[in-house]
Amino acid sequence: MALPPLSSRVVCGALAGVVATAPMTAVMHRLHRGLGGKDRYPLPPREIVSSIAPQIEDDRATSITLLAHYLYGASSGAALALVIPKPTIAGGITGGLAIWLVSYMGWIPVFGIMKPANQHPITRNALMTVAHVVWGAAYALADRDLMRSRSAFGRGPLKDAINLQAR
Repeated sequence: MALPPLSSRVVCGALAGVVATAPMTAVMHRLHRGLGGKDRYPLPPREIVSSIAPQIEDDRATSITLLAHYLYGASSGAALALVIPKPTIAGGITGGLAIWLVSYMGWIPVFGIMKPANQHPITRNALMTVAHVVWGAAYALADRDLMRSRSAFGRGPLKDAINLQAR
């Protein structure tokens, strides 16, 4: 069977990335509550926002962090759809871990936004690794279901639209 058009894969990937960010965020929250005192500082999405825009006050920074986290999930999902056209759960998990690696050991420290992950406590790296595994699995499931549902939005007779135009 032929692959769906690239535009469909990217849109479904972005939507799957947003969907996958919800369980990821829940896991991050739960695991963060279990961290010990010195390891329980704000999670990377908040550290990134605070590093990039330190002048933003607390409540507003929290909202911006949540929005940025979901937008990053969407952009990561769209990018992953380019690399893995039909993700399996294993492929999604691999993709989620690759996103963690490229982000927290790559571009984020390269741009001086945060220290690389290997300079953070192991408990925080474990938390973020588990969160990215959850994101990857959820991404693969959501992407599969979104791609399967495309046919419901595809071609066919537009009965309501045609009836409205005839009036």
